[in-house]
Amino acid sequence: MSLNIQPAPATANATPVGVITPQELRTEALDGGEIAVVDARTGDRYIQGHISISVELPYGEIETQADSLLPRRSVRVVVTDDDGGDLAFAAARRLLSLGYTDVRVLEGGLEGWQRAGNILITGQYALSKALGEFIERRYHTPRISAQDLHARIEAGEELVILDTRPLDEFHHISIPGGIAAPGAELLYRIFDKVPSPDTPVVINCAGRTRAIIGAQALRNAGFPNPVVSLENGTSAWLLEGFEPARGASAEAARPTPEGVARASEAASTLVDRFGIRTLTKAELDTFRAAENEQTLYLFDVRTADEYAQGHLPGARSAPGGQLVQTTDRFVGVRQGRIVLIDDPDLVRSRITASWLIQLGHEHVYVYPATREELTETGQGDIRVLRDADAAKTIESSELEALLTADEAVVIDLDPPPPYFRERHFIPGSHVARRVTLARNLSRIPGNGHIVLTSGDGAIARLAAAELVDGERPVVALAGGTQAWIAAGLPVKTGLDQPAIDPAEALPPLPTLEERRVSLAAYVSWGDHITDELQKDGLVNFKEGAQ
Repeated sequence: MSLNIQPAPATANATPVGVITPQELRTEALDGGEIAVVDARTGDRYIQGHISISVELPYGEIETQADSLLPRRSVRVVVTDDDGGDLAFAAARRLLSLGYTDVRVLEGGLEGWQRAGNILITGQYALSKALGEFIERRYHTPRISAQDLHARIEAGEELVILDTRPLDEFHHISIPGGIAAPGAELLYRIFDKVPSPDTPVVINCAGRTRAIIGAQALRNAGFPNPVVSLENGTSAWLLEGFEPARGASAEAARPTPEGVARASEAASTLVDRFGIRTLTKAELDTFRAAENEQTLYLFDVRTADEYAQGHLPGARSAPGGQLVQTTDRFVGVRQGRIVLIDDPDLVRSRITASWLIQLGHEHVYVYPATREELTETGQGDIRVLRDADAAKTIESSELEALLTADEAVVIDLDPPPPYFRERHFIPGSHVARRVTLARNLSRIPGNGHIVLTSGDGAIARLAAAELVDGERPVVALAGGTQAWIAAGLPVKTGLDQPAIDPAEALPPLPTLEERRVSLAAYVSWGDHITDELQKDGLVNFKEGAQ
């Protein structure tokens, strides 16, 4: 993915940072206008407790994430941290320096929020997961246990198991006999996968949410077969001691014309039930002309491959299932406009829209793009909101030579991987965080070059630009770790990278017992989260009309 470096306005640094009280934030969050609440802490701290409508925007990733999360520079932004202290004010000043004009810090931070009688919720992608719990309870989505599914497989019963996770998760570990049909692809591709209307269909994911949402999506669309979700997914399968499939490659093929027609007819039943609005080209043009007055998100909900082959200019790739499962990674502004770009059949966009509407988003639209409109190709640009030209860079071949001569140490600034996934890294590299790097320079071993890397190199370049006056030469690896891997150079896989600061070490993969405890905690969390959100009052999930 290429980088599009955007310079920061030179005069914005002098703008003072205002504050907002908890009561004022609650009032503004409920006034119907656009607002973004961003949490400047790192992922672990965010997961342990945050405001329900807040999204992660860690201080060290602001320049690389702000543009996609907060596309309108004049939107109201409130920054939170633990106590409304240095971190929040530093993040607010950075946002102001990048052109955002209405940025305030929550007075007292999350501690002040709680003192004012408000609650915090826990977990990553908490609202998306809470939606799954809400849906299962409201619609009574049927489910099957891992034990029962295993017995039916062993008995040779005819059934179809569809895995609604992204392909990399499916390839890593899956249910034996499972077929990949990620997210919104489920309804789009399912009609060609079932041999008869009586064949039972099991939808699974790693845990709960995506399977519940996938199964209920089929039921909402009137899919005729009996459909259940696998209770607690591959996690339960492993904890029961059943052997999983590893490296599975079976994928639901692109639908036949007949399959598309049936899927389109099914998806059309969602339009009236959930109030899904379809835009004309003229209406979309009007939205685009007004994006400085009202936030506009353009999401292409087709597969990443389809997006790369041709997409609407300015649209971001957001395959439907991931957009629903990880909405706060895509949408940072409450009450902004969300337009879902799709093929003319609108199957995937209507499914996705139905869930975003139930998640509480008010302004959701679908748009049938013609082939002639899909004029941009490739994976899209990362828009980095800062000029990092001051950073010196070296190519992968140069780094390889320095490492061979023992004249460099590699510092990996990539954030920890989600869901305990292993990561690919340069052998001998050390983990660090951009936000603490300056104060940890003395911990870096050796006395040669300090070479910073990150996934695509963006964070590394920004950090290198900040450390150009250090005692040791500091450079960034051009293209980051992805470029190193693309060059065919040695790479390790795992979570055993040593950390410069022990407090920032990557978490190890959990043991079986830790997984059991974690799953029990997740189930317990699900039993209470919808009640907590109702008490919180900032987010209201919606049911479709019957």
